[in-house]
Amino acid sequence: MVSTSSPSGGAEVGQRVVHRRYVPYSHAHYAGNLVDGAYSLGLFGDVATEMCILTDGDEGLFASYSDVQFKQPVRAGDVLEIACEVTRVGRRSRTLDFTVHVVARGAATETEPGAARVLEEPLLATTATGVVVVP
Repeated sequence: MVSTSSPSGGAEVGQRVVHRRYVPYSHAHYAGNLVDGAYSLGLFGDVATEMCILTDGDEGLFASYSDVQFKQPVRAGDVLEIACEVTRVGRRSRTLDFTVHVVARGAATETEPGAARVLEEPLLATTATGVVVVP
């Protein structure tokens, strides 16, 4: 554990962690290569774990999610940007806001099976608020 004199570890409101991830076709479960919403929640767990390690020297544990919203589809072949921001710091808890943006999308055709494009404007796909606890 990180040694610190602060009762809230090293966590500060406004701290951010950002990951990027390609969505493999093996995760498509529905027509149109759609990926289930649980995929985004798993990615939120990854950025939350990194945040807890950076701020408190421990992986932490998820206590809850609230206000999960699926705003745009996530598809196999997408490149996602997953972000986590500290919005509240308690003695042993951290409230985090999460977003998933689609920054690139597969555009495969029969003649170009590997085609993809970077989106001019990222699409906000999923949002949530979560609470983690740390020792």
